[in-house]
Amino acid sequence: MAEGSGSSARAPYKSFRHSTRERLLKEMLHSVKSGDSPNDWKVLVIDELTVRVMSSSCKMADITDEGISLVEDLNKKRQPMPTLEAVYFVRATNESITKIISDMSGKFPLYKRAYIFLSSSLTPDLLNIIKSEKTVIQRLAALKEMNLEYITIDSQGFVTANAMALEQLFGENSDTSSDYEEMIDTIGTRLATVFVSLKEYPSVRFGAPKAQSSEDELPAARNLLSAKVAAVLSERLAKYKSALADFPKSETCDLLILDRSIDTVAPFIHEWTYDAMCHDLLGIEGNKYVYEITTGDKLERKEVLLEEHDPIWVELRHLHIAEANLKLTDKMNQFGSKNKAAQIRLGAKEGQDISTRDMQKLVQALPQFREQLDKLSLHIQIATVLNEKISEQSLSDIAALEQDFAFGGGSSKELVRLFNIKPDMSLENKLRLLLIYASAHPDKLDAIKRQQWMKLAKLGETDMNIINNLRFLGVPLLDKHSGGFFKSSRKAPSRKVKKEDIDTWDFSRFYPVIEDIVWALHKGELSKEDFPFVKEPVPISMPNTSTPATSHKVPQSMRTRKSTWATKNATDDNPGRCFVSETASSANVEGKRIFVFIIGGTTRVELKAMHKLTLKLRREVILGSTSLDEPHQYLEVAY
Repeated sequence: MAEGSGSSARAPYKSFRHSTRERLLKEMLHSVKSGDSPNDWKVLVIDELTVRVMSSSCKMADITDEGISLVEDLNKKRQPMPTLEAVYFVRATNESITKIISDMSGKFPLYKRAYIFLSSSLTPDLLNIIKSEKTVIQRLAALKEMNLEYITIDSQGFVTANAMALEQLFGENSDTSSDYEEMIDTIGTRLATVFVSLKEYPSVRFGAPKAQSSEDELPAARNLLSAKVAAVLSERLAKYKSALADFPKSETCDLLILDRSIDTVAPFIHEWTYDAMCHDLLGIEGNKYVYEITTGDKLERKEVLLEEHDPIWVELRHLHIAEANLKLTDKMNQFGSKNKAAQIRLGAKEGQDISTRDMQKLVQALPQFREQLDKLSLHIQIATVLNEKISEQSLSDIAALEQDFAFGGGSSKELVRLFNIKPDMSLENKLRLLLIYASAHPDKLDAIKRQQWMKLAKLGETDMNIINNLRFLGVPLLDKHSGGFFKSSRKAPSRKVKKEDIDTWDFSRFYPVIEDIVWALHKGELSKEDFPFVKEPVPISMPNTSTPATSHKVPQSMRTRKSTWATKNATDDNPGRCFVSETASSANVEGKRIFVFIIGGTTRVELKAMHKLTLKLRREVILGSTSLDEPHQYLEVAY
């Protein structure tokens, strides 16, 4: 039987985000809802973390439906509302408890009564502080540990909101910092709340510490990151297992804990899917896209959220940008063919294709169709800007070389040639190319070549230090002073071109290393030496309800052909190809969940891979990390 592929003893299937939303709305807010009259409305008080937890899974309308009339910030001065009850959803910290006591004590409390819900476990000391406040106890209607301290990023992804993890855990001398152990504890604690919410008890595996010699450059503590987080997590889960009646008593899912060193190419490569390009090229913060449109004689600024409530976004997000363009063209042509007025306005003949710019004119020229076309208009505008940026930055030339480097091919001559013919290439794109090259060819960055790259790419010492800092992720670069290696026992993961990716769009060959790792886990072939268990589960004999996908064959690496980025290779009938615009549902998910957690940040190409694998394996694969970062954010940390 394939490892972990049998059905799990868990509750009926609910999507990850749906389960989180249900806990927040039903288990928390609905449980204290008194009625629908104005006198029954309550105030929701949240902090800087829990506001992100709430907003990632719930809309304001959802919260209002559960009797909340106002949302307040715990850390800001608030107006007294002595006739209303308050629902606190905050972290279990000394600062939070102190503020709540201040709100609810004395003769004139801010609120009539308080329902306190904590995002993590309350320590005995903090509980005693609350108990010692007699007036607060009298006004306390509920005190409950929600154990929900993570942020959903889509239906199959979450972060623990530790944005400084890469810097604090991987930086120079980071292991001697007082923040090191605290960060590991926080990550493990927050990760545990994911499994409490889903009522899942994971079989935990982690990336094994690599053997080190006395000459190794990296400190031993950094080599133990995955093991340390796994230990903290296991300790927290053991407590939940004994304290919570509805928490599973045996393993129901698989969890693999890794760190950012598992793949040093994924953070920097140009990923050509619609979602990744939107965030990489458009400067989107979170999911908020800001753009300008001309309405009459006025320039109007608009903001929109790119999220799963938008069906077009869900359909396009994991498609190659060229395929997304075709989808949008098809949608607009369908609309035009159904609306004669649209064709007349455009002066188009029946059956004639409508260009992207014509689409924009159509949207602006037909106000009567504006509501119907709002979403389509948005994505047409986005696609137009993306296509312009691809052309302006010559990304097809850059991507061709990136793809070759990622699979161990390419040469310094090709990189030199590209720098020479593209003298106006941005600093960011130069650095990303060099980082990918260094990851693939760490032995080619000796002191002489460093000086050559600096001169050729017009980089300063500070810029080149970014390349050197790859050593903190285990890349064995040459020592810039002596010409010797920065020692590292870590072997760089190999990546080979897959048949299914050869037969699709250009620049879509790249895939993250974790894709192969999850495949191996599903098939029961993941090395126990390289990825040991915290505690190996007891084998259980049961019918195999989830047959592993077809053999995962990977042909030898091949070089990218010179072509336009919008070219589709071969045919579209490849049975191995997966259309990842679909989402998991109870109808197509059978086996136990697989969780992958990456310490130090994850990427959109890795998130896309989990959606892809979910459909192939018929097991929901959920990706978690300390943060979800864009390429420019990794560069900022590397400086």
